[in-house]
Amino acid sequence: MLVSALAFPTPAAAIEITVLYNNIPHTPGCVCRWGFACLIRGTEDTILFDTGGDGRVLLQNMDRLDVDTAEIDCVVLSHSHGDHTGGVMALLPHLKPVRWYIPAYFAAPFRRTLERAGHTVISVTETLEICPAVFSTGELGSGIKEQSLIVETEVGLIVITGCAHPGIVEITATARKLRNRDIHLILGGFHLGSYSEAELARIVGQLQALGVEKVAPSHCTGDKVIRLFADTWKGDCLSSGCGARIAVP
Repeated sequence: MLVSALAFPTPAAAIEITVLYNNIPHTPGCVCRWGFACLIRGTEDTILFDTGGDGRVLLQNMDRLDVDTAEIDCVVLSHSHGDHTGGVMALLPHLKPVRWYIPAYFAAPFRRTLERAGHTVISVTETLEICPAVFSTGELGSGIKEQSLIVETEVGLIVITGCAHPGIVEITATARKLRNRDIHLILGGFHLGSYSEAELARIVGQLQALGVEKVAPSHCTGDKVIRLFADTWKGDCLSSGCGARIAVP
């Protein structure tokens, strides 16, 4: 069984991650569609990570979860697939000018659309600081390139992935190496639905060896795989479907 997303008390300075878009349900009244987006509060800048596949659904869920678009200071897009960027056009008219962090391979017309709307676009190749204690991994992977988000907290690193196309183990190991900190939580899509039982056992073992304390798999991870993570991490496997709020002190 997955434990509640609010798995520990929320101190005043907590990092709070609100899942705004997901194909896995959690909060009644939120609309579930294939894709992923979440909001990170408690850092110096409030960060939107990905935009899901349908902007109307994203905005509807934001309203349901009392998230104001005016809160958003920057947007990080993990990769170019439509289930992570499909909400961009509907979202744009509702945003103040913000910083967008996008992998460098994104098409030039996409960047120009953001710039014409008054936004600042940062093309990401290597790791970089987004705001104090928040970093991009930089583009990872040799096939589908993807960036993930690293948030430093007092209890260790939070690693947030879109689809983990470069590999969830590789992303986690990179985050640990880049920041030289233990991994408190990995969250997002892990893209493991097509893996064999033997491969999954190896991946779980590698994540355990990396010292991952908590996991919050969703989106493209795969239902059977999520159950495997729940069986392995037990109370440290957090529910992270649409509308979930996860607080890290």
